Amino acid sequence: MANTKTFVCISNYFKGADFLIQLKKLGNKVYLITSEKLRDEPWPFDHVDEVFYMSGQDTDWNLEHLLLGVGNLMKANKIDAIIALDDFDVEKATYLRENIRIDGMGQTTGRYFRDKLAMRMRAKSCGISNPNFCSLFNDHDINAFADTIPAPWVLKPRSEASASGIIKVYDKESLWIHINEMGNNRFKYLLEQFRLGDVYHCDSLVLNGKILFSITSKYLTTPMEISQGGGIFRSATIPYDSDDDKAIKVVNEQVFKGFGLKNGVAHSEYIKCKDNDKIYFLETSSRVGGAHIAEMVAEASNINLWKEWAAIEDALAKETKYTLPKIKKGYAGIVLTLSKFQHPDLSSFSDPEVCFRVPLDYHAGLIVKSDSSERILELLDDYADRLVKDFATVVEQKK
Repeated sequence: MANTKTFVCISNYFKGADFLIQLKKLGNKVYLITSEKLRDEPWPFDHVDEVFYMSGQDTDWNLEHLLLGVGNLMKANKIDAIIALDDFDVEKATYLRENIRIDGMGQTTGRYFRDKLAMRMRAKSCGISNPNFCSLFNDHDINAFADTIPAPWVLKPRSEASASGIIKVYDKESLWIHINEMGNNRFKYLLEQFRLGDVYHCDSLVLNGKILFSITSKYLTTPMEISQGGGIFRSATIPYDSDDDKAIKVVNEQVFKGFGLKNGVAHSEYIKCKDNDKIYFLETSSRVGGAHIAEMVAEASNINLWKEWAAIEDALAKETKYTLPKIKKGYAGIVLTLSKFQHPDLSSFSDPEVCFRVPLDYHAGLIVKSDSSERILELLDDYADRLVKDFATVVEQKK
């Protein structure tokens, strides 16, 4: 086929089927590299030319073996782009691009979208408001932070996704107990001030450094609250052109400009602090948001982030013009919990606004859409109560 391009897509988790399908439908050769443990997942094999499997999960991947494998693939194929489909794949993709000199995000820029310490430092240097923070390299710096910044604080893994692994600390003695327990791994963590407030996420598409599309949503239950105590995950799009929407999108644009994201998709989080109503940057990532946020965004806006990201990558590789579909300005929300049933019966949730039921085993979740943001919030409150009563369960986190 004329103007066929070759894409190598890396995914350490089962996700991105819409991306792979769209790339293939646009007339490209698509290779997928994933974990051996994911061999039996229902990947869209009929839209992938070949799948390669790596042993191990996430950090267990041997990057030298990955590079050798891609090098062998290149003997008979000209690779035009390497795509990381998940947070944990960003380092792999940047490592490959740097070594085989393929256009795209390199390792330095990649750190701004994976390493929370790099994010904090970059945001500070760009004049973007951050929570106060400190690395864990130097004892004097840690003590100075604890003596001058009011508790509570949080210890965050620098390279985990979402709120995984965060430890909330209330006093200096407990802080040092946790740090000492980390031993030689303490450098992998970041210390920052805990700020109380409403947490938002802004999901965006970017081309040539310009934001083509962004939509702001509010976590009704924050990822950290879920991580620390379990419960019902809820998020909903907020009113368009509201004060919060405008303020968050201003900071969102500053982040992409300062961090150097030129093309692709991003999921970024911000907090509106209760003590001063100011918007602070929390974190960003060069990926589609998890927890079925992509489906929620699609129901609200008619923009499928996975498909449009694939179309952007296709246009870049082929040097053609990309055109964003017409955007709908509706509202949507998601409610999701772990379920005590493998296949929960959600047929009682029969309101006409229900447009998506989460298909995962041992999960109970729905997405609703409406022309009214108030109606979305009303439904999510009602559904959260019903899910807690009839379906929800809590699985204890591994230490």
